[in-house]
Amino acid sequence: MADFFSDDSRSNVTEFSVSELSGSIKRTVENAFDHVRVRGEISGYRGPHSSGHAYFSLKDDKARIDAVIWRGSFSKLKHRPEEGMEVIATGRITTFPGSSKYQIVIETMEPAGAGALMALIEERKRKLGAEGLFDPGRKRPLPFMPNVIGVVTSPTGAVIRDILHRITDRFPVHVIVWPVKVQGEGSGEEVARAIHGFNAMQPGGAIGRPDVLIVARGGGSLEDLWSFNDESVVRAAAESAIPLISAVGHETDWTLIDLAADMRAPTPTGAAEMAVPVRAELEAQLANLSARLAGASSRQMELRRQNVRALARALPSLDQLLALPRRRFDEAAGGLGRSLEFNTVSKRGAFERAASRLSPDILARRLSDWRNRVSERATLAERIVERLIDRQRARLDRFDATLSAVPGRLTAQTGRARDRLETFGRRADSAVVNDLRRLRSGLSAHERMLQSLSYKNVLKRGYAVIRDEADMPVSRGAMLDHGQRVAIEFADGRVSAVTGEGVAPPPPADGSASQTRSASAKPRPKTAKPGKQAPAPPAPVQGDLF
Repeated sequence: MADFFSDDSRSNVTEFSVSELSGSIKRTVENAFDHVRVRGEISGYRGPHSSGHAYFSLKDDKARIDAVIWRGSFSKLKHRPEEGMEVIATGRITTFPGSSKYQIVIETMEPAGAGALMALIEERKRKLGAEGLFDPGRKRPLPFMPNVIGVVTSPTGAVIRDILHRITDRFPVHVIVWPVKVQGEGSGEEVARAIHGFNAMQPGGAIGRPDVLIVARGGGSLEDLWSFNDESVVRAAAESAIPLISAVGHETDWTLIDLAADMRAPTPTGAAEMAVPVRAELEAQLANLSARLAGASSRQMELRRQNVRALARALPSLDQLLALPRRRFDEAAGGLGRSLEFNTVSKRGAFERAASRLSPDILARRLSDWRNRVSERATLAERIVERLIDRQRARLDRFDATLSAVPGRLTAQTGRARDRLETFGRRADSAVVNDLRRLRSGLSAHERMLQSLSYKNVLKRGYAVIRDEADMPVSRGAMLDHGQRVAIEFADGRVSAVTGEGVAPPPPADGSASQTRSASAKPRPKTAKPGKQAPAPPAPVQGDLF
């Protein structure tokens, strides 16, 4: 034992537990790297967790570090993380003692320069373009003269004033402004909700549904216009059932909403000019067209009037028109008498020729022929009827033979049915008897249990129940007043009593049950015989009642 604990095995080095060592490393790392900026590419990003936190990694060509963004910081990010995006993250380094790993807790994050933003825009442009959101065939023409115009922009900027001023100058119509943020955190979601909100309006409602939408914002840098490159904004513009004009930035600025919109305006003022025509120009054009229509109508009427006059001069007179028909009528009237005479002669000759072919002998021969033909058909009909009668008689004989065998079969079936009925009757009687026996046994068991649980069995052992005037059991002396009538129920009946004054002393430790039994087991006073007055009951004793 002395050799085991020799001086060679002893050491002055301090011993740490695993938790203490991990905690010391955690504090050292957090104190040394409490605020760092890291540039790297996002890897392994799958969107925010159900808890709202985001977990991924930052990497370059040589190393990799785990990263986490807590839910509070994630909601404040201007640019949401995306897979493969190169960013500059600001935060602090900490360790996770459970697995001996270190990670960066990101507080703010931004793309690594304008080149990264442009690369992100190009990637998003390819993705949404592959889905067909930028297809020119999806774009709809703008209405020529809208009644209501919806504007999605900031209510405090110069953009909305320019749009309203230009619409008022060109063609005053009803304008509905949906106020949104056009820059900063959450502005993209507000613009998308505004577009969906205008599309959700019902035609003919309290607020008129717009005929055309204008999404407008003034000029700015790529970061200022980043909200209009948001995927939710682009999808909302592409899904809009109302024609949409994109007026974001100046002529040289462009965003993804410009590609998804039905029309792109170089400026917000240009969007107002595209949305409505010039009222003065329309009135001048209408007046010009009205004058041209009136001149064309008068010229057309004069031309047709001249044509009618020329046609009237070319028409013949009434005598000339009726001369030829009148002549034909006269010729027909002159030949009508001769035609009637010729027709009468020809009809008489035809009648005489037909009469020469008719004689009584010919009629008699034809009648005889028809009579013979009728006799032959009557004879044939009689033979057909006789054959039908013979055939039906044979069928009736077969049916008679079949029905003769039916009573025997019915008798056999009736016997079998009677046997089955008797068997079912015996089984039913047996089942009823068994059920009655089972129910009688259960009823007896319940009756025995009821008797065993009844309080009257307790009264038979010498106890009593005190009831008040409402026939309710009294469980405490405090529930009774002085001079109150009560009823004492014993096993063999009830007696009445009146409460007295004072409180009975507590029962002794020994023999309390026997005293109670002795008090409750006093003999019940006998009932007076008829015709005799019952003696007065003795005065109640306070100790006997309680």
